Formats: sequence, C-alpha cells, structure tokens
Amino acid sequence: MAKAKVAFFDFTCCEGCQIEMTNFGDAAFLELLNHVEIVEFREVMSEKTKEPIDIALVEGSFTREADRKRLEEIRNRAKIVIAYGACAATGGVNALKNHMTDYKEDVYGKDAGMPHLDSQKALPISAAIKVDYCVYGCPMDKYELLRILSHLLHDKEPVIPNYPVCVECKRNGTICRYQEGDHCIGQVARAGCGAPCPADGIPCEACRGFVDKPNEKALKKVLIEKAKFSEKRAESKSRIFSANLRSDAQ
Repeated sequence: MAKAKVAFFDFTCCEGCQIEMTNFGDAAFLELLNHVEIVEFREVMSEKTKEPIDIALVEGSFTREADRKRLEEIRNRAKIVIAYGACAATGGVNALKNHMTDYKEDVYGKDAGMPHLDSQKALPISAAIKVDYCVYGCPMDKYELLRILSHLLHDKEPVIPNYPVCVECKRNGTICRYQEGDHCIGQVARAGCGAPCPADGIPCEACRGFVDKPNEKALKKVLIEKAKFSEKRAESKSRIFSANLRSDAQ
C-alpha cells in the first residue's frame, strides 16, 4: 500500500509549530514515518512538490490577500487540509493587531512604512479556504496531531474536543486556580491539552481558543468578583489567543 503524501506549509507565524514537529524522536513519530511520505517541510528539507497531496498541514494566519492564491492552490492539491496551531486555527496572537491602531509605528518606529509590513487583519486560514480539521494550541500538541493523523490513516473520524479546560482539571483532580486566589479562563477555553498549566500552578490562557458559544459575560464577572480584576483588565484578559473569537472581534 502506498504511503500517504503529507506536506507542511507556513504563512504568518513564528513557525513554532513546525519546530515542535522536529522535536519528535520517540517511537510514535518513527512509526508514523512508516505510513506517510513527507514531501514538503521547509524547516527540515529543501525539496518541494507541485503534485497532489493526501494531507496538507498549514501553519500560520491569513494576513495578506496575496496569500489567498497560494492557499487555494494548496486546497486544490490536497485531499485533506489541517490547520495546525493557534495562528492557523483561530488567527492566534497575530489577531491582537485587529484590535489595535498604529501598531506598526509602535513596533517598527521609523521603518513602519516598509512595503512588506503592509498586511490586513490576521484571520484563520479558514477565512480563505475550506479547512477539514484544526489542531489547536500555541504551539499545537504534537501528540494530538499524531493522533489525528493516525485516525485519518485508519479512515476514522478524528475527535476534536469542544468542552472547557475545567473538565480536564476536574478529571485530573487539579485544584482550581480561583481557590488559590489566582485567576484562570479555563471555563471558556477549549480543552484537549490535558490541562498541564493549571496543574503546574499556571492559569489557563486559552491558547487553544474558546469552546463554541463561550459565556464571556460569566468569565468577565468571575474575573472581577473572584480574581479582583479591574473591569478593563477583565474585559481584555481573554484576548491574547482569542481575539478573533470574542464577541467584540472586528
């Protein structure tokens, strides 16, 4: 049986999810290589292909209309497109600029007018092409990606979690950050990571985005009443990874 052809592509991102993939060295990843042929992966190989692809993995957000054509070409060549990492799946940290003005001047100063800095809103790649599956997180969980690829190779429908991180904390017996006098936004954050941050005493920042239909009003209320946040801080707290998912997304 022929191996599935898999290719990795990147758009506006730090390429951290690609780097995360290169950190594999365990038996699970080596076994995957027995079933797939990686035909393009800029971080680890110079070869490129224009041939049809079984699975295209796309990292990075859609921030330039000029990138639409390349995305459409990938979509036309691929049987399955997976957006992996927060930037590709939701717009990620890049989408913070959608809520800002003069951000180029703040970051680049006198060089803000350079042509290559001209870009539009940071959007998930689903704003340009049809996406079949998303692997959330910043960076994405490489074992979750392995699991999804394994399911696809075995003609099984991957299960993408759509319940809050609080569920995983309960399962793990993790003490709620609010009981420790801390804050957390796990009540609206999409689970699937295993909730390692709260277990290590670190509040969840929703790097996997929101669950569908998050109760943002309740989140704001608990941040004000329990974590003693100011109204302004409570209002903006969940924006870092979910700027495109909030009700005030523009």
